[in-house]
Amino acid sequence: MGVGGCLALPWRCLVVLCLRLLFLVPAGVPVRSGDATFPKAMDNVTVRQGESATLRCSVDNRVTRVAWLNRSSILYAGNDKWCLDPRVVLLANTKTQYSIQIQDVDVYDEGPYTCSVQTDNHPKTSRVHLIVQVSPKITEISSDISINEGGNVSLTCIATGRPDPTITWRHISPKAVGFISEDEYLEITGITREQSGEYECSASNDVAAPVVQRVKVTVNYPPYISDAKSTGVPVGQKGILLCEASAVPSADFQWYKDDKRLAEGQKGLKVENKAAFSRLTFFNVSEQDYGNYTCVASNQLGNTNASMILYGPGAVHDGNNGAWRRGGCAWLLALPLAQLARQF
Repeated sequence: MGVGGCLALPWRCLVVLCLRLLFLVPAGVPVRSGDATFPKAMDNVTVRQGESATLRCSVDNRVTRVAWLNRSSILYAGNDKWCLDPRVVLLANTKTQYSIQIQDVDVYDEGPYTCSVQTDNHPKTSRVHLIVQVSPKITEISSDISINEGGNVSLTCIATGRPDPTITWRHISPKAVGFISEDEYLEITGITREQSGEYECSASNDVAAPVVQRVKVTVNYPPYISDAKSTGVPVGQKGILLCEASAVPSADFQWYKDDKRLAEGQKGLKVENKAAFSRLTFFNVSEQDYGNYTCVASNQLGNTNASMILYGPGAVHDGNNGAWRRGGCAWLLALPLAQLARQF
């Protein structure tokens, strides 16, 4: 409710009515808005919600009676307060100025205010319009969403404020440039994994700093193995095969040698699975460990695999098809030469 309410008592309202009809507007005398020889009230007053609004009216020694009204309700008549609202106070009642203040202004206070004066039995009025600005506030925004790659996404951001705020969407990503939408709604058709991440809604109207909220968009996609390299390791040394894969949700990894699945805890082996890679470690490579290994990465959306080879020194292998064979004499001479070196 605005500041214009009068006292609830019937007799008080009757007095107000009489004051309007007799005190401020004598019968048969028209009310004139302003006068070329009489100062007017101030121009429109613009304040932010929660601030104080000061309404000033210039007067002179010709004025015998003065009052401030909000629409049809009297706020102050001279030094007498006629409204119940404690936020309305009298600031000045002098020979040159008649001013009131409305504290903690709200949107309901917006509207016309009238300074009414009487001089030589002729009433005059001057009007000022109070404009209340409101900082932007996001009242509704989409929840975080998870969607499969290729699907369509619709995000909503609703905000209020006075004046109406401007709403923009942007993708929080190093590759994203500028705004991707200047509307309450953001539509993404056929979303890709590169479009996953956080989307920020910003509401601004120059009344206060923009308000922002974010929505996280998770794009699910099947595994893709990005790195799987064959490795050469001498007998008796430590060997590692690494399989890296990207996937959302994270991939589950399995290792096979030929058609046999390798189990965690198998003697001489260690399988270490993380969110983005799997590591197969051989603590003491033997001749039996050499050969073709397959890494399988899978999640709810699919699976993929890659082959790699653990080979010894001098072995010739084809990284594309997994074929491998021993090098000739160099491999056969390696052990005898090593033994002779130890003897001398």
